[in-house]
Amino acid sequence: MKKAIVYVNQFFGQIGGEDKAGAEPEIHEGQIGPAMQFAKELDDTEVTHTIICGDNYMGSNTEEAVATILGMLEGKEMDIFLAGPAFQAGRYGVACGTICKAVKEKFGVPVVTSINEENPGAEMFKKDMYILRGGNIASKMKKDVKAMAVVANKLLKGEAVGSADEDGYFARGIRHQVWLEDGKPASERMIDMLVKKLNGEPFQTELPIPKLDRVPIAPAIKDLSKAKIALLNTGGIVPVDNPDRIQSASATRWGKYDISGTEALKGGEYKTIHAGFDPAAADADPNVITPVDALKVLEKEGVIGSLHSYFYTTVGTGTTEAEAARMAREIIPLLQEDHVDGVIMVST
Repeated sequence: MKKAIVYVNQFFGQIGGEDKAGAEPEIHEGQIGPAMQFAKELDDTEVTHTIICGDNYMGSNTEEAVATILGMLEGKEMDIFLAGPAFQAGRYGVACGTICKAVKEKFGVPVVTSINEENPGAEMFKKDMYILRGGNIASKMKKDVKAMAVVANKLLKGEAVGSADEDGYFARGIRHQVWLEDGKPASERMIDMLVKKLNGEPFQTELPIPKLDRVPIAPAIKDLSKAKIALLNTGGIVPVDNPDRIQSASATRWGKYDISGTEALKGGEYKTIHAGFDPAAADADPNVITPVDALKVLEKEGVIGSLHSYFYTTVGTGTTEAEAARMAREIIPLLQEDHVDGVIMVST
């Protein structure tokens, strides 16, 4: 019987939520969380161990976390390594990609994970491994595990994995020569596509060109001591009543708040509504995410010309690229109208 080992974060490893995001790696015999479902879906394969690691620990102590986990795997029988599914959780997705790549390089075994297309981990690691196109929320768990198992079973049996479209993973940029069942030559397929294009009919190219959304680097500010600087953040710092009703995750809204007469943001007047981290520190001192206090000092010292009278807020966790781009298009004209020279974007 084949052997599999599964990696999950602190939440799906059932040791805690955001309060346990700093948990160091643990290895347990048997199946915990999603590993139980993998055990049902994998053919003639035993899930022998579950590895659990906090998302913050993996993100902040990557080298140590990876080294510890690789050490835990030494001497273990392992025919495949599975991680996730990570859905749209950014830190979790990056963690799954990071450990899968390390395990693949160290032990030479196939690795499979599942990440939502809006998760940065997909773009970072899709060329290194099979990453299934996962759902955006945990309610998609069963479906995502099943999709991962389809690819995993093929790898375990030595069978050919289908194309990215057929088996539902992100294209890895690898091209294979295949024989089409209908035997139609390329010349005829090309003419068919051309006729459809001329007639305005839908068609599928055989050589899709990736769309690269490249943002040109802005020119440097020539004299910072004369520049007006605006402060933006994706950490969800808002007045305590959250007047713009910005969502704590998957945000579609943003807010603009007056700080013209403020030397520092105060706890009790401002808070974070961000759902992706422990809010205690930010609620006690909102300046740790939106550093109005530090920028006011730089303004008085003449390092910057002035701090803009407003700061802008939204929430980054789960927010799609499309929504982020839309919000940027709405905010930028306001900054231009106020003759802002530069922006400091603070994340978490």
